[in-house]
Formats: sequence, structure tokens, C-alpha cells
Amino acid sequence: MGYENIVIYTDHNDYNFIDLHEDNYSDDIQLENDIAIILFTSGSTGNPKGVMLTHYNLIRNTNSIIDYLKLTKQDRVETVLPFYYCYGTSILHTHFRVGGSLVINNKFMFPQTVIEDINKYNCTGFSGVPSTYQILLRMTNLKDTKLPTLRYITQAGGKLPEIFIRQLIVILKGVDIFIMYGQTEATARLSYLPPYLINEKINSIGRGIKGTDLFVLNSEGKRVKSGEIGEVVAQGDNIMKGYFNDKEETDKVLKQGCLYTGDIAKVDDEGYIYIVSREKNIIKSGGIRISPKEIEDMILQIPEVVECIVIGVEDDILGEAVKAFVVLVADKPFVDCKYILNFCKKYLPSYKMPRNIEFLNALPKNSSGKVLIKKLNQ
Repeated sequence: MGYENIVIYTDHNDYNFIDLHEDNYSDDIQLENDIAIILFTSGSTGNPKGVMLTHYNLIRNTNSIIDYLKLTKQDRVETVLPFYYCYGTSILHTHFRVGGSLVINNKFMFPQTVIEDINKYNCTGFSGVPSTYQILLRMTNLKDTKLPTLRYITQAGGKLPEIFIRQLIVILKGVDIFIMYGQTEATARLSYLPPYLINEKINSIGRGIKGTDLFVLNSEGKRVKSGEIGEVVAQGDNIMKGYFNDKEETDKVLKQGCLYTGDIAKVDDEGYIYIVSREKNIIKSGGIRISPKEIEDMILQIPEVVECIVIGVEDDILGEAVKAFVVLVADKPFVDCKYILNFCKKYLPSYKMPRNIEFLNALPKNSSGKVLIKKLNQ
């Protein structure tokens, strides 16, 4: 059954979940212990796992998001994200919670419709993962379109390269841009960067949301100093109960009440966090650890490149060699391997240069729009 556009309206009373306690619910429900939903991880780097989230997890995370986005019943968000993805689920919950409404766009294969629908339905918000914005910026007329009702946009689901963030800042003057970070294991959201800091701390994911302590630990389990690298760890009311029927994997990420995210990051003097890479994605080439994001961001500086993913592939001499998968804007035949390599040589040291470049019509993605890196490794 196909849908072109669906607008969901709600008409809720102004209940305040923050003030509700267990006495307000049936005796059969224990908010902090009973499972409300099982959401599956995206499977972008490994097999999907069922994340058990309690009623309390959902309430606390929803309240925090509503607070920093300042959502009200006047808000209407356009979403291209599925509701079984934690990011999409949080959009549904937050807008139902405040009595707002949603416009569901199931036609992202025609990205121009996304721009048109924001104006058609007077949307105040829009949400997407990195590939969403990369496609909108390079394959639609977003830069030439006025969006008078748009109040804010949110981006999560991975790091959006700086070049695209800067383009959004220029194009969407007067629109609040929220760069966010989260995991399914944390219900949805772990941090956000306030829009007024986007220029000053452009590559940061911000700091922990209300009710969540987010920090970076080194290999000795101590908080890193400014500029040092470590793993992002979270503690708060939004952390999952565990993985469904998988105690072994649960014990790997939940330790002493904290969630170990597997993301590598650094902090600045004010405690703002900057993601470097997923530990699983770090390339170890000739004994040197290389972050693929740095190379991806460089290749994406080429205007004809829509998307780029860099991975490490087996190499008899180096252990791993750098390989880039590139998606181009249609009808750009002059951009070939030599063109990209010559561009990279101007800015990257030799050990970070791609040894192999493969052009694709599209990157493999799941239904949430997240790139399936494990498929590129096959």
C-alpha cells in the first residue's frame, strides 16, 4: 500500500509528563522497569540488536527533546524518517506529546518534493540524517527556495560534514539548526549543540541533554583533558534496559550504569564534544590510525560529489589501505579517479590518500537513510 503524503494531526490536552508519577498509571505498569518498546539498531556496522526501552526511558527522553526544541502544539514537522528508527520514533513521540502534527513524506527518491511540502503544509520543522541534507543541498533547488514557515531543522544519525553545515547556515538564515547526537541504546537523543553556537563550535555534537551526563573517557577510565581522545560514555534516565535476549552484548556496552557508545571523540575547554570516528571504522594503515571522516570531508569539498564513504580494505603491505566510494551529481563525467586524487594531493598527506576509488550510483542504505558500511566491506 503506497502513500504519497500523510498529515497527522493531534489534539492533546496539556499534560505535563514531568510531573506525573507511578500513581497516575495502572498498578500493572512499573515505569522504570517495564519494557515499552523494542527498537532495533540500524545495523550500519554490524548485525541489528533489539534495544529494550522502558516507559520511563521514553518519557524522560521525550521531555528533554521537547524542552530544547521548544516544541508546542503549533509545530508541524515534515519527516522522511521511518518510525521504527529511534530518530523517527522520537519525532512521533515529541509531536504527539505536545499536540503538534507531522507531515510524512514517503517520496524522498524525488527529493524536490521535500522542499515543496515544507511550504505546501506550512511546516515549522524538518529532520534528517546526513545523507538527507547532502542530497537536498546538491540535488534540489533548496538554495533558491524561501521557506517562510520553517523555524528549525534537526540533524542526527551520523556526522554531517562541515561543508554542508556551512551551506545550511548560509541558505537557512533565521532558521535554528540543531546538530544532535544519539543512539538507539539511549532511546534517541544524548546531546545537542545550541544553534547560537553552531559557528563557534561547528563540528561539535554539543553537550548532554537534560537528565543525561555525557563525557569522554580514556583507556584508563578517566575523563580526558581538552584535546585528548577517548570513548563517549553516557549516564542518565534514557539509557536502555539492555539488548533483547543478548546478555553478552549488553554487558559489553552497559558497565556500572553507564553506556559505552563505541564512538571516539575529544572535548574542548568548555566540555563540548567532537566526534572523531566510530572505533569500528578507524583505519589502521601501516601502523597509523586514520579517521575516514577526514578523508570523506575532503572529497566532499568537490561540488560534484554528493556522497562519499571511506573504509579500510585488506592490504598485504599496509594491513589496511584507504578506499573511497563516491556518488556524483548526474552528468559530471569530468570527475574521475585522477581528478579526485589530484584534489586530495593538495590537502592530504600521502598516507591518507585513497589507494582505490569506486564510483557508485548510490550508496547502500537502510530505510532510515544510514549508510550500510558493512555492505561496502563485502
